[in-house]
Amino acid sequence: MRMPNFKYSVFGLDPARTAKASGRDIRISPKHAREVCNSIKGKMLFEAKEFLEAVVEMKQMVPYKRYKKQRAHHKGLHKWHTGGYPVKAARAILKVLDNVEGNATYKGLDTDSLRIIHVASQRGRILKRFMPRAFGRTSPKYRNLTHVEIVVEEERISVEE
Repeated sequence: MRMPNFKYSVFGLDPARTAKASGRDIRISPKHAREVCNSIKGKMLFEAKEFLEAVVEMKQMVPYKRYKKQRAHHKGLHKWHTGGYPVKAARAILKVLDNVEGNATYKGLDTDSLRIIHVASQRGRILKRFMPRAFGRTSPKYRNLTHVEIVVEEERISVEE
């Protein structure tokens, strides 16, 4: 039995300074995953983990930049009007962050100086199910799956003398 060969959507990485992890076929909304990934891109690893833990506890909002139609305005968001608390997506992406931290530790990288350089989420398969209704009819009950990939890089601290 052959296992699937998943590839990453980023190339040209230095394997000595980077670590990567991915979560495949996660049962979260692709739209929420995109917004969460967009909000943690470029942050340090510990900052991103603190941010996602605050989102799970519903203390900090994720700004919605693309999927924002018919969403209410919220105060407290900087430069963005709409936002929300995608708790399920934040929990799932937090697990992938823990995995990439473990991979970096295994490679011998300093976990305090890791910066997220690449975060991507893609739509996965759609699980098609049907709910029986009255008079012999059915209604679709589709479930979207999402792929998430994260790459971190160890920042070099320059010592100026």
